Amino acid sequence: DSSLWRSAHKNRISMAFKGEDHLDCLPLPVQRMHLIQVDSVQRWMEDLKLMTDCECMCILQSKPISIEKDEQNELILSSQYSTCDNLQLLLKRAWIISTELTRIAQKLEKNRWQRVHSMTVRVNCHVRSMINEYNTFTRNSSEEMHQFAKLLIDKCSEFTAFTERCIQTEDEQILKSMKSCINETLATIAQYFGQLMELVLTCEAQKLLRQIEMSDSVYITQSAISSLFSLAQEGAHLCRIIAKEGGVVALFKICRQDCFRCLYPQVLRTLASICCVEEGMHQLEKVDGILCLADILTDNSHSEATHAEAAAVIAQITSPHLTFTQHLSSFLENMEEIVTALIKLCQEASSGEVFLLASAALANITFFDTMACEILLQLNAMKILLAACSDKHIVDTPYSRDQVVTILANMSVLDQCASEIIQGNGVQLLMEMLFERSSSGNSAEVAACERVQQKSAVTLARLSRDPEVADIAVKLSCIPRLIKLCRSPTERNNSDSVLVACLVALRRLAVMSPDGLEDSDFQQLVKPRLVDSFLLCTNMEESFV
Repeated sequence: DSSLWRSAHKNRISMAFKGEDHLDCLPLPVQRMHLIQVDSVQRWMEDLKLMTDCECMCILQSKPISIEKDEQNELILSSQYSTCDNLQLLLKRAWIISTELTRIAQKLEKNRWQRVHSMTVRVNCHVRSMINEYNTFTRNSSEEMHQFAKLLIDKCSEFTAFTERCIQTEDEQILKSMKSCINETLATIAQYFGQLMELVLTCEAQKLLRQIEMSDSVYITQSAISSLFSLAQEGAHLCRIIAKEGGVVALFKICRQDCFRCLYPQVLRTLASICCVEEGMHQLEKVDGILCLADILTDNSHSEATHAEAAAVIAQITSPHLTFTQHLSSFLENMEEIVTALIKLCQEASSGEVFLLASAALANITFFDTMACEILLQLNAMKILLAACSDKHIVDTPYSRDQVVTILANMSVLDQCASEIIQGNGVQLLMEMLFERSSSGNSAEVAACERVQQKSAVTLARLSRDPEVADIAVKLSCIPRLIKLCRSPTERNNSDSVLVACLVALRRLAVMSPDGLEDSDFQQLVKPRLVDSFLLCTNMEESFV
């Protein structure tokens, strides 16, 4: 009945401070409910382990409860995290604290002192809970870590007391004078918190790497690699920590041991994540990682999954968006073997995902070094890629078509490429790519479609220096499509890069086939300077209004 439940709720709070068994303090009916595993009670018992400290402090210190309407913005650690990995729980708590500190600064700017105080209390609770949680699953914390934890807790307590004094005064001058001190304290808390998290995450990365290096057990190694991969997914900062602690070295060591072959796909996936940062790339170079990847790709005894993940690492380290790939000198030494293995993987891919990873690696390599285009031409890559595009189960997304047309665009600078395109019906494919549109409206997919349109126009412009290619393009009605893309912003999704590429392609085809244009199109899109035609087309939508 209700009286029994109220009694249980009171005991729930009091027993939390006494450290007694929570189940023993429950009334008999509630114990019976627990024994038959009623979901709500089971969930409460699980949550209590994590939230006791935070809940009790909020009850004791946050009176009266704020009546402001933005309580829904409060961040609470959901019960779903009670069963998560300890490290993920720690990261979630850290994210909450970081977000709350940002919100305190925002509320402070607006002089909402009551709100600042209640949020400060909550941060204090979360900080204590995080430290307690970490201590429960960590046996040996360093002395430095203990010192930072104590500094952080003391500073949070000082901050809470400070903001409490602020809500007890209404003198604007006093509050104004205290504001700078509060800002300084907030900055100090953020600094201590950042330093503590750096130490904690470094320590956890070291533990995982020790497990990977010292264990002969596939199960233990797999578990450690899985945790390391989860850490790497948290962002570039975590990847830097892992790389600095020797993560790349440890993972490549696994890739050189046959007894761990079943773990290669997982190891390579983790490496692809870590090598998004410069520290990871330097470590890869030091341990001859490129040679190891080349060996994996060219070894036919490995599974397709292993080859695909190795291709993903290659795609990552050769990304044209990275500014620190110039030091990969060993890549040039192994490039022919790698390119050969990748085009073979494209040809034999059993799924769209495998093809995407292999083609993405090839596309990046064609940016990385022009010699790759010559190697691809010798390997009949044009024929293989064009054939793959006709299989809708393999090239099934705008992302895959983006990789293919990138390779075609970069290969089209070679004179021998034109005949390969004609033989493989490539001009027809490029024409179809000019009609690429997103079916979902997803922003990433829309951007991929824009890139497909742009690069197909660029490829047509380059190939149209060959009269035979230009003649085929004109017969396939490329000129009307290019004109429409220039004149209709919606057709190109208002993309300026698509517009420029289409104007260039149109001008190249107009030289080869001037009869294909009406006089107005010629006067506006071909005859003026490129920049004048560009401005005309970008302002076209406004001129119709």
